Amino acid sequence: YRSVYSFEYVGNCGRLVITPLTDRCYVTLTTAIRLFLGGAPAGPAGTGKTETTKDLSRGLGLPCYVFNCSDQMNYQSMADIFRGLAQTGAWGCFDEFNRIPVEVLSVVAGQYGALLDGIKAEADTIIFEEEKINLVRSIGAFITMNPGYAGRTELPENLKALFRGCAMVVPDFAAIIEIELCAEGFLTAKVLSVKFLCLFQLNMELLSKQDHYDWGLRAIKGILRIAGGAKRANPERSELEIMMRSLRDSNVTKFVSADVGIFLGLVSDIFPKMGDATKQADVVMTTAVREVMKAENRLQPEDIFVSKTVDLAELLGIRHCVFVLGAAGSAKSSVWKTLQSAQTHLGIGDGPSQVATLNPKAVTSDDLYGWVHPATKEPYDGIIAKIMRDFKNATGAATNVPKWVILDGDIDAEWIESMNTVMDDNKVLTLVSNERIPLTPSMRLLFEISHLKNGSPATVS
Repeated sequence: YRSVYSFEYVGNCGRLVITPLTDRCYVTLTTAIRLFLGGAPAGPAGTGKTETTKDLSRGLGLPCYVFNCSDQMNYQSMADIFRGLAQTGAWGCFDEFNRIPVEVLSVVAGQYGALLDGIKAEADTIIFEEEKINLVRSIGAFITMNPGYAGRTELPENLKALFRGCAMVVPDFAAIIEIELCAEGFLTAKVLSVKFLCLFQLNMELLSKQDHYDWGLRAIKGILRIAGGAKRANPERSELEIMMRSLRDSNVTKFVSADVGIFLGLVSDIFPKMGDATKQADVVMTTAVREVMKAENRLQPEDIFVSKTVDLAELLGIRHCVFVLGAAGSAKSSVWKTLQSAQTHLGIGDGPSQVATLNPKAVTSDDLYGWVHPATKEPYDGIIAKIMRDFKNATGAATNVPKWVILDGDIDAEWIESMNTVMDDNKVLTLVSNERIPLTPSMRLLFEISHLKNGSPATVS
């Protein structure tokens, strides 16, 4: 009964590439369900822990809710989540579970243990937190954890015993790249995947070690998405050229100046005789940026500044979360302000681009994300929650206008990690009151920071 197909509507969404690692994780998690346990995929950032859990739930036709766990969570908010999951039979995927304070986790062990006891007894109703609730026995809880980053706790033993672990370490990049390229319509996927992987491995070995460099699965997925878009937009171009351009143009924007020459040398070695290697900038956007700068008469239209602004526009087209990185005074704010004016000038959307700027380090986590009053149980909005809710609820002409949430301040492992499910493919902000605010297609997150020394690998990827 626990693994009956549930006919939840999935829609025509993307699915995972099944590699031996995915397969092993599926078997481990389904066996965990059979053994009346939860599942606990663990491993470094970008190895597919959350996505594998979501894909398995799609395969079983079950709804799966992803919660970004934070240190603000208490035993009552966890009880509310479990109560909801138990009565609907849905799965819960608790991202970064070991960020919850250890004193809360020991209570959570009792809560989830009560649900598992109900499932073992094949009960239709159980007593949970002193009240009687219905139990749909397809419920499952899955926890994903990153090893030893700042602000993480060790799980108590009584909680560890309720979850079956599965180590996710090195995904099969070659298979993933090849199959994704085939799905995007490339005919020479085998050759291109070898070149792609070779370039990434050389980058890892030969380029300098910067905090913001990421050669993981998320970076690969982004480039494959760009390559697929370029393939459909320019069917007359050779696949080798499309791949080379996608790899070069999407990566070159994030390199420090010392690495640019090495990287371009590697690209020309792996893609020899490619001829025109210059980047093709978006002519319309470049012209608009120059016109705006001339009209506002406050900045000089230097080529580097214009190209950085156009780069940011391209990045925002493929990623919903972008870090603008640089020392103070390196024109980070000027770049996005110019791009905002250029978008309004071009008439993107039905009105002026909207921007909400905030310094996240000036307030506490409760002020940022919201909190629940301990006595009245009434939820109060935080600043980010308020901004995102207002943007999400925009109607009429403001629906399709580009809307940016700009967080201008230093990053640390405490506040930024609560944004993880917003930044990854879930695009959902989970509040302490268990409300979920999704990012609409017109919304983007922009982080203005000087360095990533305090960001965890999960944030960087």
